[in-house]
Amino acid sequence: MPAHKSHLELVRAADNFPYIDIARTPYHEDEGSAFYQLLLPNDPRPHGYLLPSTVKKMPWNSHFQITHDAPRTVQVLDSSDGKDIAGAINRDFSTVIENAIQSKAFAVLGRPHHEDFKILGARHPPVQLLRTAASLFGITCRGAHMTAYQNTEEGMKIWVPRRSAHLFTYPNMLDTTVAGGVRAEESPFECILHEADEEASLQADLVREHTRACGVLTYVAQSDAQNGENYGCMVPDCLYVYDIELPAGVVPKPRDEEVKEFYLWDVERVKEALVKDEFKTNCAAVMIDFFIRHGIITDENEKDYLEIVSRLHRVLPVPTSPTAP
Repeated sequence: MPAHKSHLELVRAADNFPYIDIARTPYHEDEGSAFYQLLLPNDPRPHGYLLPSTVKKMPWNSHFQITHDAPRTVQVLDSSDGKDIAGAINRDFSTVIENAIQSKAFAVLGRPHHEDFKILGARHPPVQLLRTAASLFGITCRGAHMTAYQNTEEGMKIWVPRRSAHLFTYPNMLDTTVAGGVRAEESPFECILHEADEEASLQADLVREHTRACGVLTYVAQSDAQNGENYGCMVPDCLYVYDIELPAGVVPKPRDEEVKEFYLWDVERVKEALVKDEFKTNCAAVMIDFFIRHGIITDENEKDYLEIVSRLHRVLPVPTSPTAP
């Protein structure tokens, strides 16, 4: 029987990229040791970091300038002629990524996500690129997670879904009640509204009335073996978290093919599933944050409390605001 994981180990599994200042990491001749910085037009701040192997295999065109000397950079050139800079950048990303798809350069681009993610902090918004390419370019990914619970005579109970067996990532594992990637054109709460309907059959009016915004989790992940040749990509993540206390009698029901079934579990049963590592990696972090905010995990009962809280709110190595330095 596998050993139980501590809460800190579960958080570290999500926030598993080394704590280094990537932008200031010394240059190494070993091409596997130094990332390339992704630079947008007229902006010296890195908005992402690419592995050398990604830079080598990507079918770049004349709208990108690659510098192999320190600091290594992938510079998106301004092809807008002063008009619609964001539109020009988006077309350039789209062309390169489509060529990579056609050439089958990266297995990750064969996944079925066709929406775009925005590049946070871009000074000429809206700048965006294909969601499945986000890890290749090392841009910040946005997600939205909502935990549904009910207060009963027996105490708090939480709605926990099990992921379907056919999913590409984390099949059959436990998940947040409602969760999804935030599309470039939508807000995090708009994501929650449509995901709540698609995954849990929760109507928009009910979600609007009962949902409470509870902040943002930030961490930096390192892509794992299931990404194949893209192992080691740096993936900054921000997860907008929401709570919803469902009225008595409201039961989430799967509508799409992503959720197999829902369970209504008490806190102790959820805790047990957590330490047995039954949750999808980032969903374990979301559940631990939920327990912290509801006073279930405290400094008095968790020896790693401060470390856990800090790692759930890591400073990201890319700008998240157009005015950030």
